[in-house]
Amino acid sequence: MAAVPVKVHGPAFSTAVSRVLACLFEKDVPFDLVNVNMAKGQHKSPDFLKLQPFGQVPAFQDGSISLIESRSICRYIAEAYADRGNKNLYGGDTLHKAFIDQWLEAEGQSFNPPSSVLVFQLVFGPRMKIKQDENTINQNKAKLTKVLDVYDKRLADSKYLAGDEFSLADLSHLPNAHYLVTGTDVKELFMERENVGRWWEEISSRDSWKKTVELQKSPPPKK
Repeated sequence: MAAVPVKVHGPAFSTAVSRVLACLFEKDVPFDLVNVNMAKGQHKSPDFLKLQPFGQVPAFQDGSISLIESRSICRYIAEAYADRGNKNLYGGDTLHKAFIDQWLEAEGQSFNPPSSVLVFQLVFGPRMKIKQDENTINQNKAKLTKVLDVYDKRLADSKYLAGDEFSLADLSHLPNAHYLVTGTDVKELFMERENVGRWWEEISSRDSWKKTVELQKSPPPKK
């Protein structure tokens, strides 16, 4: 669509940024990743706040278009670049889009709250030398358990959340789940559920996510 690559502003280790990166890889859309040093407060700088008024990452640019909020950005990418890469990432018709949207809502409203708390408590908090809150951890493990029970039943009937094809509904779960499965004991909550475990192995083995993880391991690009 744009004559120049789209721009994603934010560090690749951010769960919200990595959601957008995975979508771009899945759609085979060239992009420039512009690092934002959050430790130095660059996300609160006047220039960045012009792109993202809430001072959060990512910020996204496609020519003269600026967008915020990772799930909305992913929907835009899937629609604006419908003829590229995975053409069914956001559904091929109205009904399929509705199925995808309902599971995107489930991710945002049911899966994301407890999994985000656990990612912070178990992964990012220790890196920042913040003491873990065992009560908060246990409460959110219990909440996530209930969500994954629902997912396991759903995934007994279909290969992926919104049907038999990988979609944005699955992709949106990758960032938080990756940190929990690869670096914490929460992995057992995923893998002890047969259908959830199978689903996780399938979605996390996609080339788009492997490329995203490689970016997370790479030194941040110069701004």
